[in-house]
Amino acid sequence: MEKISGAAINLKDVPVTVLSKLESTDWIFLAAEAIEGKSGIDTIFVDVGDVFALTEFFLITSGRTSRQVKAIVEEVEDVIKANGGPSPHRIEGNDEFKWVLIDYGEFLVHVFDSNERAYYQLERLWSDRPLGSFPRNEGAELR
Repeated sequence: MEKISGAAINLKDVPVTVLSKLESTDWIFLAAEAIEGKSGIDTIFVDVGDVFALTEFFLITSGRTSRQVKAIVEEVEDVIKANGGPSPHRIEGNDEFKWVLIDYGEFLVHVFDSNERAYYQLERLWSDRPLGSFPRNEGAELR
């Protein structure tokens, strides 16, 4: 697979330690591009590897409706699979499409509908961790 690091994210301010971990898992960038293709809202990644033993990163996004959440989930799976990537270890929440978790091992994709994301505020739980956005425009900065 060709390296796609940086294709969907402004990496200039990402700490070197985080950047080296991200480059080792190109699938997260492919997942972010798939999310972007289905108009995911406020897509971010959170580096949790130092404090969470089960994974290195969370990729968090939301959709306006359960139909959009379903479309995002399907697109992430399809794009990663079409590019020779791994199948998810498990998928949870795909019965109602309010909060779907796709477990790829090295990273977890959380796809919320907008109301669920506002309620659970997952980013707030991990606010002390390095956080990066996958911006639509080149001028967006990392938080």
